[in-house]
Amino acid sequence: MIEPPLPPGRLAGQVRFLLESDLLKSVLRRTFISDGSRHENSAEHSWHAALFALVLSEHAHEPVDLGRVVAMLVLHDLVEIDAGDTYVYDDAELATKAAREQAAADRLFDLLPPDQAGRLRHLWEEFDARVTADSRFANAVDRLTAVLLNYVGRGGAWQTHGVSAPQVRARNTVVGEAAPPLGELVRMVVEDSVTRGWLPEGTACP
Repeated sequence: MIEPPLPPGRLAGQVRFLLESDLLKSVLRRTFISDGSRHENSAEHSWHAALFALVLSEHAHEPVDLGRVVAMLVLHDLVEIDAGDTYVYDDAELATKAAREQAAADRLFDLLPPDQAGRLRHLWEEFDARVTADSRFANAVDRLTAVLLNYVGRGGAWQTHGVSAPQVRARNTVVGEAAPPLGELVRMVVEDSVTRGWLPEGTACP
């Protein structure tokens, strides 16, 4: 990457961080976009999840600070620039996810001025920990985006990767815990997907 001329000080680090973040557009996820024509990338997913939060925050089980929720969603997958996308139904990938993403966070957030790096990394870590109302709701809409895209894509990546209905239910309990109406939506989508033959009730697709 060719670096533009930068003045010394805070702005240089901020611009480097922002240009590096552009690489998130090249990280492909397993999920397809709604028309099924291609995989979505992680930058598109982060935008869509933030939009979900803006539209659906009234359904949160607890009061949330929408600005913090959106900030978490904008940041939550940034580490995939180095760590890659970890598929939520791949247990082997999940086993190494934390270490890969912590190393990525060390490199990426350190591009920023220290005070800003600390604030943004804290938001990223809060999202991952799911111990606050804001982070629980952010995780809920993050999961909901993939559920709905897989449904409108007639099973989409669920079928490609042999995902079953019990797996989808288990991985998406966080949705209902943070936003019961959205959890009910997930339940309805999963049940209809089973009826349509897009998700098997067994442990895995044949």
